[in-house]
Amino acid sequence: MSQTFAIEILFFYMKIVYPESFVLFCGINECLSYCFRQACARWCHGKNAEFLLFVGVNVCDSCIARVCWHNFPGFMILIADSGSTKTSWSLCTANGQHSEFETEGINPFYQSEENIRESIEQQLLPCLQQYMWIGTINGVYFYGAGCTAEKKSIVSRALQSCFPAATVSVESDLLAAARALFGHSAGIACIMGTGSNSCYYDGKAIVKNVSPLGFILGDEGSGAVLGRILVGDILKNQLDASLREKFFDTYHTTPAEILENVYKRPFPNRYLAGYSRFLHENIGHPDIYNIVYGSFDAFVKRNVLQYEKGHKVGFVGSVAFYYADILKKVLEAHALELVEIMREPLNGLIAYHKIRK
Repeated sequence: MSQTFAIEILFFYMKIVYPESFVLFCGINECLSYCFRQACARWCHGKNAEFLLFVGVNVCDSCIARVCWHNFPGFMILIADSGSTKTSWSLCTANGQHSEFETEGINPFYQSEENIRESIEQQLLPCLQQYMWIGTINGVYFYGAGCTAEKKSIVSRALQSCFPAATVSVESDLLAAARALFGHSAGIACIMGTGSNSCYYDGKAIVKNVSPLGFILGDEGSGAVLGRILVGDILKNQLDASLREKFFDTYHTTPAEILENVYKRPFPNRYLAGYSRFLHENIGHPDIYNIVYGSFDAFVKRNVLQYEKGHKVGFVGSVAFYYADILKKVLEAHALELVEIMREPLNGLIAYHKIRK
């Protein structure tokens, strides 16, 4: 390999990994000039990095350049935030580097251990392969919908089979929201995504939780419930003719097809939540606005107001994020103090689980 090409490889990696701190390992022959090696050493020194050059004399004519994270002895953790629709993953290193991936949702209420393992093997592991030369994933912190005390062992076994060298922790998406929103402080943490949930968090653990009951009996304010109310009002002619016509023109569906998806096919909650986009696109219509406001108001009355008064409230989830203006009005009407609305909790979880050097 030519010296020029070796240099190109080196600086290609420098562009990928922010070069404040890295260790460069080169297995090369003597053709790579002393001046080039010195230039690399000076460059690294100027960036407060380390430069380690191992010269393999008379080994071969090839040259391998690789950039690694400095002060990173093969230690990584994987953090996951999973809803019923998608799972967001972050691979984190000791010096704050992280890479993010997305796969389908994982929910042990709807999926078996085998289904979950296959999903991870087919969608996540291929994404991680390019990072495995760095080191071993030592910890996996998974937060997910449906990860109750009775069900989380299903996810734990699936993850352990995929990451046998790692310590695996599986907790609820509600604890993810609480840790992301409040860290080590107390507050009322709420989720409004495909489903909804809430709890009082004392800064260490969830102390009280009003059961969400799912999209049939509860889940007020969730995408699934908003979609359920919309579809029900459409099919029962509770909305004006222009909205009904626009709905069917947009989705090219039929009442029979809707009933098939809701009652006979898997993941009806995901299906119904898919219609929340129609609500957002038509939020200026009074009937649509009232559906959203009414569902948010029901969430507060049936969930948030059951916790001790005086605590700040925070929300995580796409529904809370995209309908933030309406949600804030509902909270103001009930004299509740809002701390934050996050679309996703992953960045908050990264901060919570920050690896200490």
